[in-house]
Amino acid sequence: MSKVDRRIIKSQEAIKKAFIELMSEKNLDEMTIQDIADRANVGRRTIYLHYLDKYDLLDKLIEEHINELRKLCKSAADLSFTEGNLIWFEYFERHSSFFSTMLASKGAPAFRSHFLEFVIEELEGDVNVTEGINQGLNKEVLLKFFGAAIVEIVEAWITNGLSEQTDVVAEQVGILLDRNL
Repeated sequence: MSKVDRRIIKSQEAIKKAFIELMSEKNLDEMTIQDIADRANVGRRTIYLHYLDKYDLLDKLIEEHINELRKLCKSAADLSFTEGNLIWFEYFERHSSFFSTMLASKGAPAFRSHFLEFVIEELEGDVNVTEGINQGLNKEVLLKFFGAAIVEIVEAWITNGLSEQTDVVAEQVGILLDRNL
């Protein structure tokens, strides 16, 4: 990796970190590119080299984390929900500043809807309405039900609405999914 590449990565990381910090302090609409540049200790032009605007920065950050979660799902495809959930929840824990800011911030409803869409997409292959306990149920209703439940549990856990340890929450959500899907 060249010196230029390292500088670009370092700048992008500083911009993302500054953006997340600012999101926890103020509404997205109140935040300016200058605020982000000042916090990241970079020039405004550096931000515009990488992002169209603050909304593009938000979208790219969300996309980055959803893509990482998608990779984790692929790597855990052969695991039970209980085992796979632990991998997810450990990821949430490692990136807690991002997730807690996104879920607590009024400026980031986009994250919640992207996250819900992603969860539903991941559950789709596991929902069977032609046989078993969910036979005859509407697949869309089932997906929205479990998708919303997972998002709500993750949100409650991240924003301290649930005091259980990571492995306990992950295991219990996994047990519920294994039992019901």
